[in-house]
Amino acid sequence: MLMKKLMRWLSLDRQRLAFGLFALMLGVPSALNAQAPRGNAGIVLAPIPAWVTLAMRLVPEEQLESQALRDYAQITMSAQMRGALVSSLDERVLTLRRLTQRLIKETPHWSGSAAAWRWEVNLVRDSQINAFCMPGGKVVVYTGLLQTLGLSRDELAVVLGHEMAHALREHSRQRLAKSLAAQGVSRSVGVVASGVLGVDPRLTDRLAIEGANLWALKFSREEETEADLVGLDLAARAGFDPRAGLTLWRKMAQTSSREAAQWLSTHPSHENRIREIELHLPQVMPLFEQAEHLERVRTYHLDEAPRAKP
Repeated sequence: MLMKKLMRWLSLDRQRLAFGLFALMLGVPSALNAQAPRGNAGIVLAPIPAWVTLAMRLVPEEQLESQALRDYAQITMSAQMRGALVSSLDERVLTLRRLTQRLIKETPHWSGSAAAWRWEVNLVRDSQINAFCMPGGKVVVYTGLLQTLGLSRDELAVVLGHEMAHALREHSRQRLAKSLAAQGVSRSVGVVASGVLGVDPRLTDRLAIEGANLWALKFSREEETEADLVGLDLAARAGFDPRAGLTLWRKMAQTSSREAAQWLSTHPSHENRIREIELHLPQVMPLFEQAEHLERVRTYHLDEAPRAKP
């Protein structure tokens, strides 16, 4: 009787969410998130697991992006107050923004909403070897990354593509959703109904706590590998040589500074990253070659009709 009353109270969406969460707890597979193949061109990733998609409803996209905007404002204001925010007229900042704009044009391949984000790119004077892209397209790069590694244009595009990929694939939202779902599933059926499904306000309070300092989130090795591959895809589509991913991580492997070791503490090993890039280069090199061809046609006003994009 109690379960009948509960199911009548739940909306269809909440029933699906409850099913997904309990499927996670019981190890039951679900096909609610089945996706059609994207085709043979470029990187193809497995769909996000159904239970993760359901759990992501616990973390509204708008709320996460709003939190990211506040955090980003805090970072840039703090950097400006201590004289560490590099001027928008600085050639390094102009380069970062030009590269990012080219990558943004290719984001519709990975996110339907990213082209409409209010993208921002800033450079902060700091020795740490780091960069990040927050939900909604807020990008910060530290000068230590540029100075220590001496990145080429293509290598820098691969780094930016990697960080943008975290936002495009909603890795922050996924991690917060998994955390909240795990908390809910560990409770009794009654608490799941009242807490996970929207009644218990402590759950949304937890979201605010977990959502703070989004730039400090540590992604899993699986998410880092996914960001590597999506970043390569973006760079290749934008006309940057994806083979720069190999030289980038070889440079990182030769960097033994404490900052680099800290940044890479949750990342795949250099060897694994290079192996994955080598494995997937055949998927992205045609995209790069096509982008080069179209650029030559535009630059030299050739009569040759551009080939259709793959």
